[in-house]
Amino acid sequence: MGKKVKFVDTTLRDAHQSLIATRMTTAQMVPILRVMDQGGYHALEVWGGATFDACLRYLNEDPWERLRIIRSHVKHTKLQMLLRGQNLLGYKHYPDDVVESFIQKSIENGIDVVRVFDALNDVANLTTSMNAIKKYGGHCQACICYTISEVHTIPYYTSLAKELEGMGADSLAIKDMAGILTPEMAYRLVKSLKENIQIPVEVHTHATSGIAEMTYLMAVQAGADIIDTAISPLAGGTSQPSTESIAIVLQEMGYDTGLDMEKLKEVAEYFRPLKENFRQQGLLNPKVMDIDPNTLLYQVPGGMLSNLLSQLKEAKQEKRFHEVLQEVPRVRAELGYPPLVTPMSQMVGTQAVMNVISGERYKLIPKEIKDYVKGLYGKSPVPISESIRKKIIGNEPVVTQRPADLIPSAMESLKEELGDLASSTEDILMYALFPTLAKPFLQKRKDPFYDVPVQYVQVIM
Repeated sequence: MGKKVKFVDTTLRDAHQSLIATRMTTAQMVPILRVMDQGGYHALEVWGGATFDACLRYLNEDPWERLRIIRSHVKHTKLQMLLRGQNLLGYKHYPDDVVESFIQKSIENGIDVVRVFDALNDVANLTTSMNAIKKYGGHCQACICYTISEVHTIPYYTSLAKELEGMGADSLAIKDMAGILTPEMAYRLVKSLKENIQIPVEVHTHATSGIAEMTYLMAVQAGADIIDTAISPLAGGTSQPSTESIAIVLQEMGYDTGLDMEKLKEVAEYFRPLKENFRQQGLLNPKVMDIDPNTLLYQVPGGMLSNLLSQLKEAKQEKRFHEVLQEVPRVRAELGYPPLVTPMSQMVGTQAVMNVISGERYKLIPKEIKDYVKGLYGKSPVPISESIRKKIIGNEPVVTQRPADLIPSAMESLKEELGDLASSTEDILMYALFPTLAKPFLQKRKDPFYDVPVQYVQVIM
């Protein structure tokens, strides 16, 4: 066989996060785990992203327990997670001691590969997590968040990749969260990376804009080592392309995928009725399966488009959707071209909506945008002009150091706050990330009747 191309399966994390808002339960995963373990995958992406939040918020599950259960069934394949650098799995920067402890526990509970990214591609926001992944024996996969702007060129990405390799990355992922990496750009970018760095290159995209399969094909021809796909029933739309289809094409072209197609057939047969189930429950909105070439025109992720629409609907201003779409690139340019990935996509989108609805640009400014301009999220890819900065934060000072340097250690105080509700470091970390969700969850675990309403019986004298 020819060159080997490895596959990472996203079914148990990104696929159901993209299609059904991360609502698959651990019980729905368990029966097929042993078969997936025999499928010949390079890794299974099973944790991180929105899984932690969704377990607590919607499924009444302990996310750490999910990881331990998956690990107990998957004996041969690496387990992978997605981590937002200093933001971990939440939406703000956490103290260094929380970041380090979280990574230590993720690896101890069964994670092998940690894919880590920063929404601004600011490497200062990756140092603590990358060091911790290496310290506790994990495979550190650093990401470049792919976006398009006058500064996000192939030389820019290549130099970023070299810097990440120098910081100790074991492999590099091109993370195209919006599905806007075109086949030609994929070929040129992967080729440049393969010529300039020694570590393996993985490509991650979404099928939203209808070009993902072509993108993968060109990336592989340029030398990509690993690609991310999902089993066919949970592939396509806002998810990843189908594993089986891509594997058949690559095998015909002489590539060795290492996949066991009989096992994959079994995996697909297991998920087919589950998908029907999700459809009937209304968890799978047919819209997420639509192809949207506008993604390529506006460079706006699919999830962000639907978010903008719902904001306009609420304000009864749907007819101004196109105005907002034209405003997004303007706002993004003025804010120094941040990649449109969580949390920046939500922030830029909200600011664009406010600019259009209020009739005056930057008349209304969300707190998050002010914090971003103050430097509290890290360094913008391009400096923000003085006039925009003044408009947004007036004469307030801009933080130039790493934002996390300003956050005091917290593990000890969090432990005290929780008291006897916490029975492990994992519980403290759950509380550190999502205090309002974790506390009731831990109380319920301690006392199953804790949230049952008390019946007041009026005593008749």
